[in-house]
Amino acid sequence: MKIGFIGLGNMGAPMAVNLAKAGYDVTGYDTAANPSGIQHANSAALAASDADVVITMLPNGAILQSVAAEIHPVMKPGALHLDCSTVDVESAKIVAQIADKYHLLSIDAPVSGGIGGARAGTLTFMAGGSDAAFAAAKPLFEIMGQKAVHCGASGNGQAAKICNNMILGVTMIATCEAFALADKLGLDRQAMFDVVSTSSGSSWSMNTYCPAPGIGPQSPADNNYTPGFAAELMLKDLNLSQMAATAADADTPLGQAATALYKTFVEDENGAGKDFSAMLPRLLARGHSV
Repeated sequence: MKIGFIGLGNMGAPMAVNLAKAGYDVTGYDTAANPSGIQHANSAALAASDADVVITMLPNGAILQSVAAEIHPVMKPGALHLDCSTVDVESAKIVAQIADKYHLLSIDAPVSGGIGGARAGTLTFMAGGSDAAFAAAKPLFEIMGQKAVHCGASGNGQAAKICNNMILGVTMIATCEAFALADKLGLDRQAMFDVVSTSSGSSWSMNTYCPAPGIGPQSPADNNYTPGFAAELMLKDLNLSQMAATAADADTPLGQAATALYKTFVEDENGAGKDFSAMLPRLLARGHSV
């Protein structure tokens, strides 16, 4: 099977390399990156023209739509466009419509698991598209990840990712607030973790990705908040959640508040380039009246 892979950044490159290591004929294209371990084309169209599957991992919906308009006309009828970008729901639906026009299968399948998961092949895919498209993508999901969930029609993969990451942003802020409060109340952090991680306040943000250095499993907090998932990427996903909420007329007050906090942190408080769990030292430095 021939695979074209467009978008070879921090996530795309290791995903493409894992497919090549599994024996697939992978040809990649990126405007800047040129990772070893795969073949390279001089354009997105050349990477896509003879491929059975084209995988895209791109920064936003506008770029995705532009790339889809370039590659879909040159792809073989019946080929699959597997998009793993995290973009707005509307862009995912538009790309699916373009694919259908050219008699292609398409599926939006954003991922969870970060750079570490991309390297280890342990990503989770949230997929939106037809049963046939999901079946065609499944063998590739099994190489690049540990789990793939078919969430329904085109756009539903993005919807699932947006909802998941809105929860993640809100719970990380709540976890950081609780640690900051515990510190100021004189409660030992390890005692706090031991209680909450086994009680009704437990969450992935507490149990797996604890924002307090030296507490719980290894996390970016133990490496001076070097990003596993950067604060600016959390802000991107929260912005997408609020775009979706506006379009769907959904009331998401905590999602809105989390978006505002991360916007301030990233744009006004030097939070860019730090892990999203670095909200903890940010909160510790502030008082109740701020």
